[in-house]
Amino acid sequence: MNNNIAPVPDNEFERLLKLSEYDIDYTQIYGKLDDLTKLAAYVTGTPISLVNLLEANTQWTISNYGLDVKNTPRKDTACQYVILDDKPFEIEDMTEDDRFRDKDYVLEDPSIRYYYGIPLTSPDGIRIGAMCVMDTKKNDLSPEKEEFLKIIASEVITRIEYEHKLKLMRQNVDELKEIQRKVSHDIRGPIGGIIGIAEILRDQAQEQKMDEFMQLLELINKGGRSVLDLADEILSNFKETSESAKVLEHQLNLNTLKAKLINLYGPQAKSKSIDFSVNLNSDKADVTFSKYKLLQIFGNLITNAIKFTPKNGSVTIDLSLNRQPDHTLHFVIKDTGVGMDRKKLDEILSGKAKSTAGTKDERGFGFGFQLVRHLVETMKGTLNIDSSEGEGTKVTIQVPLD
Repeated sequence: MNNNIAPVPDNEFERLLKLSEYDIDYTQIYGKLDDLTKLAAYVTGTPISLVNLLEANTQWTISNYGLDVKNTPRKDTACQYVILDDKPFEIEDMTEDDRFRDKDYVLEDPSIRYYYGIPLTSPDGIRIGAMCVMDTKKNDLSPEKEEFLKIIASEVITRIEYEHKLKLMRQNVDELKEIQRKVSHDIRGPIGGIIGIAEILRDQAQEQKMDEFMQLLELINKGGRSVLDLADEILSNFKETSESAKVLEHQLNLNTLKAKLINLYGPQAKSKSIDFSVNLNSDKADVTFSKYKLLQIFGNLITNAIKFTPKNGSVTIDLSLNRQPDHTLHFVIKDTGVGMDRKKLDEILSGKAKSTAGTKDERGFGFGFQLVRHLVETMKGTLNIDSSEGEGTKVTIQVPLD
């Protein structure tokens, strides 16, 4: 068995931070790049082509051609070597390479032999993943095919950037709409009060035959009502067409969040025979909120829990939405894993922890928790860990929501 230590880029935390900035929902991006993976396989003459993004512990395949795969433990991938350098990474025969000869995808179906990967590099020079082609026989790409693949990889990044900018534009539009909605509501209160006072005074003036004062109050009354009509017109633009209005692409509620977590991380737990469950402890399951960075936070913690939980163990997620004093998402992840002693726990909380192996020799990269803590802090949330060696770990996060 090959026990080589997994490679880590010198800028790993910066790299993970850049990937988190794209805030990719891995349940929604599938299909948006499939024309490019198909083109890559066609121009290189290989049966398999993938677009992979590498998080702290998981490689996410966001587009595939010729191989149905969604995620892979990062320690088992060839793409982990691609992000170490700006140059392409090529393996002419994996069966002759000590790093890969014992991997399941080499020994068993699909029996990969040849691999060629190009780093996916953001405009500011950060390598977030790889575009790769693979073959079931030995191969050697010509310089012309390599250049074609570089062009396709560049287009992949362009589309990821486009999706990110489009998402930011939608968020900004929603923020503007919310400001307009609040302004409209703010208008109604004081203007309604002024109209009420004006009507009372007008009635009194009418009884006392104060014609000039009555005219002034009538002007106030008409002016106030015109402002209220304007506020009603603005508000009407934001009324939902039905109570079951569709959740926007960049929003979540507890029900959709639960579905995404099960879809993304259920297969990882199943592969280790771990019981994985997500519970909703709230009557606010349909209340929508921004999913900004939430999937990145929860994903890193769930992957880590699965990593340190042995076969036939359990990983349980509890989700709730509290409205007092503000809207706050309450997230608890409990596992029956190996747990930590006080020293290890202090190292993690102080940011000095080193990577350790999981229950099936999964190799951690030591940066997932750092990223989670950074994201939670930037969102003005709180994070707490309770753990005992041999008794599992409980992580509690509270994040204020927009």
